[in-house]
Amino acid sequence: MNATVLSDQVLLNNYLQGDSSAISQLIERHSKRVRDYIRMMVKDADIAEDIFQETFIKAVGMIDSGRYTDSGKFLPWILRIAHNKVIDHFRAQKQGRIVSESSAGYDVLGTMRFAERSIEEDIISEQTAEHLRKMVEQLPEEQREVVKMRYYMELSFKEIAEQTGVSINTALGRMRYALINIRRMIKENNLAIG
Repeated sequence: MNATVLSDQVLLNNYLQGDSSAISQLIERHSKRVRDYIRMMVKDADIAEDIFQETFIKAVGMIDSGRYTDSGKFLPWILRIAHNKVIDHFRAQKQGRIVSESSAGYDVLGTMRFAERSIEEDIISEQTAEHLRKMVEQLPEEQREVVKMRYYMELSFKEIAEQTGVSINTALGRMRYALINIRRMIKENNLAIG
């Protein structure tokens, strides 16, 4: 059997040229290292799985938007993203216990922020949500189910796996493919989401 192992950079280039399976290969190649690192840091398997998924979602988003610049150094780059996501997690836990000036409604200058959004911001937000809802409805059934459970019902990947009767890796895979499909739809329709 003559199996050629493609380098990370070749897989990235293939993905950028439209081969969506290349990003899956790249994620699969480094998933154990990244997952182990996150688990070691947070010491909670469920939280680690969520951070793991968020890490790769952010990475794919950065690659899609042309912000990946560490040519040939994918693993250190993805571990850096994972590290930052772990830090974000601990900051969020800490902030949950401490009320800061900004969370109390004051900015750095001590002035009160306006709590209400403008009508324009509300309209844009509603339009964006409607576009995303339509795209989610176009996904294959298994992907649509995972997206709805994760984002609308706010279930962890462990809970999604239990409710759908699949492994956590299968649930993560379905989410990954759903996000790839949604990104493709956004590009095809020239939408500005975010």
